[in-house]
Amino acid sequence: MTVKDSAPTLPNLAQPALQPLVYLVEDETQTVLDWASSVGHSEDTYFQRGQRLARRLGAHYRRDGLTEFGFWTPELVADIIQSERTLELEILTPLQPIDFRAPQQTLRFQRDRLPVMQQGEFVWAVVAGVKPGGRDRAGSFYWLRYIDAEGRLNYIRDPLAYSLPYGVFAPAEVYDLRRLQQRRADLGYLARSAAPKGGLDPEIPRVPAPTNILQIHVKTASAEGSLEGLTRIYQHISDKLAAGEALTPAEAAYTGYDAVQLLPVEPTIEYRREDTNSEHEFFAIAETDNLNGGDKASSSGLTVTLRQPNTQNWGYDVPILGSAATNPSVLSTLRPDETVEFIATLHTFSAGPIQLIYDLVYGHADNQGIELLTQQFFKGPNMYGQDLNHQLPQVRAILLEMQRRKINTGADGIRVDGGQDFRFFNPLSGRVEQDDVYLLAMSDVVQDIQGYRRRMFTIFEDGRPWPETGWEEKSTYRELIEAKPGSFQWGPLIFAHNTPTLKGFWDRKWRRVCEVIFQGDHWITGCGNHDTVRRGNQIDLDADINWNLGKTLPEALNRAYNNSATLLWVHGFSPGLPMDFLNASLETPWGFFRNTDDRYGVKVVSEEVGFLDWEIEPELYLQPHAFPQLKSLGFKALGQLQNFAKALREAMVETDYNLEQVAQICQHCLGEGAEGTVCEVPALEELNQPSLPRFLATLDVPKLKQFAMAFMEDGHDICNVAHYFDQANPDRGYFGVALREFRRQRPWLRENLIGRDRFNRISDDERTIFYGYRTEPHAADHRPPQEVVMVAHMGGAPMTVNLGDWLQLDMAAWRVALTTPGLELGSQPEELRAFELCDSQGVLLVNAAGG
Repeated sequence: MTVKDSAPTLPNLAQPALQPLVYLVEDETQTVLDWASSVGHSEDTYFQRGQRLARRLGAHYRRDGLTEFGFWTPELVADIIQSERTLELEILTPLQPIDFRAPQQTLRFQRDRLPVMQQGEFVWAVVAGVKPGGRDRAGSFYWLRYIDAEGRLNYIRDPLAYSLPYGVFAPAEVYDLRRLQQRRADLGYLARSAAPKGGLDPEIPRVPAPTNILQIHVKTASAEGSLEGLTRIYQHISDKLAAGEALTPAEAAYTGYDAVQLLPVEPTIEYRREDTNSEHEFFAIAETDNLNGGDKASSSGLTVTLRQPNTQNWGYDVPILGSAATNPSVLSTLRPDETVEFIATLHTFSAGPIQLIYDLVYGHADNQGIELLTQQFFKGPNMYGQDLNHQLPQVRAILLEMQRRKINTGADGIRVDGGQDFRFFNPLSGRVEQDDVYLLAMSDVVQDIQGYRRRMFTIFEDGRPWPETGWEEKSTYRELIEAKPGSFQWGPLIFAHNTPTLKGFWDRKWRRVCEVIFQGDHWITGCGNHDTVRRGNQIDLDADINWNLGKTLPEALNRAYNNSATLLWVHGFSPGLPMDFLNASLETPWGFFRNTDDRYGVKVVSEEVGFLDWEIEPELYLQPHAFPQLKSLGFKALGQLQNFAKALREAMVETDYNLEQVAQICQHCLGEGAEGTVCEVPALEELNQPSLPRFLATLDVPKLKQFAMAFMEDGHDICNVAHYFDQANPDRGYFGVALREFRRQRPWLRENLIGRDRFNRISDDERTIFYGYRTEPHAADHRPPQEVVMVAHMGGAPMTVNLGDWLQLDMAAWRVALTTPGLELGSQPEELRAFELCDSQGVLLVNAAGG
């Protein structure tokens, strides 16, 4: 949490006049202190007090034009008092307009340092003259600062900030949230779905479950890689549907869903080096003129270089600080308005409202969080970084307040990531236990937008007893849906161990398939998602692959995770709530990429090299837009890159991920005069020396890191679906839309199979076939019940299907509702009595009477 008190000097700029006086309003600040004191002395529990205090932490621009600041500084306050050092609120106000779309700009700021007033573990200040941010203007930026005993300048950042346009290491921005909420375009939608204004808590409704979900990674879901880009796409589709125009196959992949679930859009970790960060950090300060002289100047000017945040990440590597805000890297405008405008576009979609689900990460923090938050937030290290201290009442309250502020952007639902990670040692039982009380509290956080209050539709991802050995088979995936009726949980077939590219996968998963059928009504179902597709990239190349899916590895993987038969079974027949993944639906590359690593980047790359085999065709690599950085390093062909990447992986394992040793081995095996030498890593020795990029001849640690960064950024960019819009398959795209509409018209399909319903398989060494019959359980009296018959070829050799015999049906009473692409089948009884299905084909039939 420390930086040196000096920074590189930037060129002098013209110095605009300072803004009106920024000052502490002492009587208003004392009023806040008196309130905080009354909370601290109330009869509420520690946690209840923490919740009340957390509501006022951060920066709040008030109706009277003053701005209220509050920070929880438990470790620091006592140290400051004992050392008689000064803790100040630093306000940085831009003196020139900020162009939030500019890649880089250097501007003048006014700096005001103000005293703060302490009450217990908290400091407060009510300040006049602070500028609030808005859609078209920047607000003042703020943080706490002090000089420690070693003379270093320290910053304390706001964990509950509403706006972090320049990332987690920069000061937060004061923002006029009230004005933003008053102007949102979906207030009518919120009014229709929320509790009446002024209603009591028991009257607050919960957002109903959608029929289906589309999972989206914002950075790869549009050409812009931002929420603005998604807003453009959805608004264009909405306009076309309203006008009765046909959609393109690519546009079809975005439609027919009741909800969109974004991979996490909280601020993530950022690229940091151990030596200096001024050349790449997003908010780089150069100290300049102290108008009043000395370090105690209350008002001065300074120069700041602003850089557009360009962080690439799945979204799960979070420092926790700023989780109430939106990651600026997914905002083209860097404004909170962009988030609200996207959500409002979904809510006002012409074909009917689309819900927005946030993927929330509060089960762990990346180690970078230690640099940004007080130590009380953490319990200790884990495999992801740090365990969060949910049991400390004030931390618990702050985390729930972060979530409340997040969903107040207009979300309809939440997905809680890694529920199994919320654990603590209970001294009363002497055991490590799950903190289910906290998880259920997350489900009950109330959204309040302009007085419209709702509770969120909730999904829990919880694979307990993960990471215990054998967790895939031991987990019931039911603990939280039983503890919180009405909530949903990720089911067993959607977790990361889903590998449908392998022969016999669906047969081996038969026990789990049956669980979905008979108890999966509150499970998230499906096959392709961000985790499973990445798992597909890690399958050994000598595994027993189902080559019916495709002639190449990328073809096989695409058909496995966007499999027509699987989609038919999941959307057209299975209980639960189906979820698809945009990249899988459009059959575009996908992998785990992040450009935030200096220390571990090479290690991450060495573990992701399977991406090149499973996702990239040689023809794609040769495209001008593909892998430009790696090509500039000399990797002109995919084979060159694959060979070196595999050799690098072997060298990393051989040296236990020691970069210095890896560089030495590479120099020994690939450098000048290496031919004929004995190489410690056989894969390096096997590389074709004459065709090696010259870049490898003098490989050292900096060049290894350069290679890793190029691999990560090129890999991330090639996953953007916009590159493949014109290649989207129309048959599969329109089939998906029809399938989703089929389920929408039969909402009872979400319920478990009961009574006369049937589900079975035909399986042998050659093939696996799923088939079944369902009937509407609560049909209206005025019409016959709807009935559905499904048969899906889940893998293997062709087979002749005889549904009439298998299900004892009169085929004259049935008609074809949907067939998978490429399967031609009429509705005449003689055609339905016996027909051949090949791998990945399937049929849905409906009764002619009930339809």
